Amino acid sequence: MALMLSPSAVHQCVRLRVVSLPAQVRRARLTPCATLSSPPSQSDAVVDWVEATSSFFEQDSRPIMLFDGVCNLCNGGVKFVRNNDQKGNIRFEALQSESGKKLLKRSGRAPDDISSVVLVEKDRSYIKSEAVLKIMEYINLPFPQLAFFIQFIPLFVRDFAYDNVANNRYTFFGRSESCEL
Repeated sequence: MALMLSPSAVHQCVRLRVVSLPAQVRRARLTPCATLSSPPSQSDAVVDWVEATSSFFEQDSRPIMLFDGVCNLCNGGVKFVRNNDQKGNIRFEALQSESGKKLLKRSGRAPDDISSVVLVEKDRSYIKSEAVLKIMEYINLPFPQLAFFIQFIPLFVRDFAYDNVANNRYTFFGRSESCEL
C-alpha cells in the first residue's frame, strides 16, 4: 500500500487516501513523493515542480527571494537587501506573481501562501527565519557574521518571533496597492 496526496485539497487542507499498488510495483524500490496542490485539477497527475521550474535556474543560478509584493515591511526588506547586496547575488520575485506561485509550489508551499519570505536556490528552499538567515549570508558584511551567531538560537524561537512579526506586518507597516518591483 502507498500513501498518496489527493489534489482535491482545498486551500491548506489536504485529503490523504490510501491506494493499493500492484505487486510488481510494491516490490520495486519506490521514492517517496508528496506535493500539495491548490485548486483541484482535472487529472490526478502529480507535477514535479522542481523540474517544472528548472528553467528559472538554467541561465541564472542566483537564488530567488520571494516576498509579499504588497507588504510595506517586505518591500522595505527587498530595498534593504538590494542596497546591501552590491554583487547582486539575489534575484527577487513577488509571491503573488505567476512565477512566484510556481516557485512556492516548488518549495512545497501552497501557491496562495503569502505568509513568509522564501529563498529558493537551485537545489533547496528556505522559509521563515531560515530564509532570512540564508539571505543574510548572501549580502555584505557584517550580515553573514551576524547570521552565523543567530543560527544558534533554536529554530522554534526564531520562527516564533518571525511569525509574530509576519502575522502583524499589515497592522504595523501597512500595505501598498501594488508591488514596487
